[in-house]
Amino acid sequence: MTIGPFMMADTPQGPGNDSSVLTKTKSKTQRPPLYKVLLLNDDYTPMEFVVHVLERFFGMSHAQSFDIMLTVHKKGLAVVGVFSFEVAETKVAQVMDFARRHQHPLQCTMEKE
Repeated sequence: MTIGPFMMADTPQGPGNDSSVLTKTKSKTQRPPLYKVLLLNDDYTPMEFVVHVLERFFGMSHAQSFDIMLTVHKKGLAVVGVFSFEVAETKVAQVMDFARRHQHPLQCTMEKE
């Protein structure tokens, strides 16, 4: 049997017909802490290598990478990104591994923002 446009089904359906009680619980969700990833200057890693690292692991343009590399060179360090703990930890490990495989002493660290 099909229900026509003016006929009703035996059991009411839809919003407001549920007899269960819903309770609202207010929970405060906090954003996870963020971590700054820093590159540190040294006297041995070529500037071109630092630019390549910034482009490859941080998705920066060549111009952005060059500017940050100069900041690292002149000031001794620079923040290259701010990420969740897991992402920051991964980026630090990737940069450090890449630098070691290319025999450069480049240092990359992270600290809580």
